[in-house]
Amino acid sequence: MSSNNQHVVPHKSGWAVKGEGNQKASSVHSTQKSAIDTARSISKNQGSELFIHGKNGQIRARDSHGKDPYPPKG
Repeated sequence: MSSNNQHVVPHKSGWAVKGEGNQKASSVHSTQKSAIDTARSISKNQGSELFIHGKNGQIRARDSHGKDPYPPKG
């Protein structure tokens, strides 16, 4: 799986989309839904994972767009 996972995180101007390990946001949105839509598009294109954080910063949801094994191992 790609290491450039996308994160939707709280930002002083609303919600930000950040690539994993990046200091700067890729984009900033006024609503979380808009940020999620953008991050989902990026993660689908890159075959990476999407992590959606709540207002408290904790991960509240995730979505995988990588090459997951089917059937899952374990």
